Amino acid sequence: MNKTPTLRKKDLAAIWHPYTRKTAIESEQFPVIDRAKGIHLFDTDGKKWVDAISSWWCCNLGHSNRQITNAIKKQISKLQHSILGNMSHTPAIELAWMITRLFPDKQSKVLFCSDGSSSVDAALKIAVQYWSNVGKTQKNRFISFSEAYHGDTVGAISAGFLPVFHKHYKDLCFKVRRVESPCCGKCSFGLQPDTCRLQCFTVMRNAIKAHASTTAAVIIEPLCQAAGGMRMYSPRYLKSLAQECRRNKVLLIVDEIAMGMFRTGKMFAFDHAGIAPDITCIGKGLSGGYLPISAVIAKNSIFRTFTDSPVDKTFYHGHTFGGNPIACAAAIEALKIYSKTSFAKAVGQKAKIMRDAFSRLLPNPAIADLRTLGLIAAVEFKGKLGLIISQEIRRRMLDGGVLIRPLGNVVYLMPPLVISCTELKRLCSVFVNAINISLNKGVKRVRKQHQ
Repeated sequence: MNKTPTLRKKDLAAIWHPYTRKTAIESEQFPVIDRAKGIHLFDTDGKKWVDAISSWWCCNLGHSNRQITNAIKKQISKLQHSILGNMSHTPAIELAWMITRLFPDKQSKVLFCSDGSSSVDAALKIAVQYWSNVGKTQKNRFISFSEAYHGDTVGAISAGFLPVFHKHYKDLCFKVRRVESPCCGKCSFGLQPDTCRLQCFTVMRNAIKAHASTTAAVIIEPLCQAAGGMRMYSPRYLKSLAQECRRNKVLLIVDEIAMGMFRTGKMFAFDHAGIAPDITCIGKGLSGGYLPISAVIAKNSIFRTFTDSPVDKTFYHGHTFGGNPIACAAAIEALKIYSKTSFAKAVGQKAKIMRDAFSRLLPNPAIADLRTLGLIAAVEFKGKLGLIISQEIRRRMLDGGVLIRPLGNVVYLMPPLVISCTELKRLCSVFVNAINISLNKGVKRVRKQHQ
């Protein structure tokens, strides 16, 4: 007996699906996932799906990794949960120590949170209270990119406000100064890498200089604005930003939640620029995608101001499950895997495979831009036709057993980092083929509609 229709019926009666249009979920025979292994998800009908977006960019190490699952099982039998308020536990201590070893000064402090949005909220609060701690209470504003996304809590959407997602909550948000975001593939100045002089950075430099006296921090997604459409920019921009923030005594918050853990080819995206952020947010791939856990890493110079003597400047902030022992155990094993030299080398090889595969995409006037970074590949299409084409590609990929989720007129791949070279070549080939076919079909459909 096929149980999938019954499960779908129960689902529609009980689940509120995130980032999902009601008519879409009700009209589609959506897959109901039952188990997973490696880069594949298996549904209740027995169909195998390629998880081409790493289950919302977090399952960097694939599914059912034995090293991580064994660590979770072992930790469950020892300690399920224990708070970090006025006490500690061994998995949190070990994980925090491992995380600090990844940062340039190796003396930062780690605050555990529950998810990406909560780590962003904590980072914003830390920045504001830091300046208050040192007697500069007027520094309580932020600068961020346009097209930024930092999560869905009120603080996070204030920092990363995307109207298509957040327009209903505009009046709830605190004001943030927004600077035009860079995107090298769609350079506003029409420049190429060999002619670029970072003209796009001028508007950010001017904003920092003009508002340094009231700005607590600049918050950015490093090298790639993911939910904003996989907008990629140069490490030189990030390096210039760090230098400008330092010169003007403004903190730099780097949101590595999606880009960290080798997604860009290095442990952190900021490593490409050789900088040391004041505050860093990590999550998603921190546990390999196995359990919810995130963290804020702040320089020790910031942490030292949160004293309670002679005046109480304690950071009164925390989450019930922040630093949960089971999640920490998963993250410890994930970091052990990431730390292997062979892992970084393999990611580099796969990044080249992805670049080469997309360089063979047929030129088409409907394509606005093609960009790759590490194990991310994105194709952006032009205008309203692009929206039609992206959905056509999604359907075609679904028919072929590949799960993707377009971002408006942008289609992209962010597969698990453990994907084999053979699997990656096959995935890229299927994707490029779907794009070429859908471009032709989409153009014909538009022409037919206007006849």
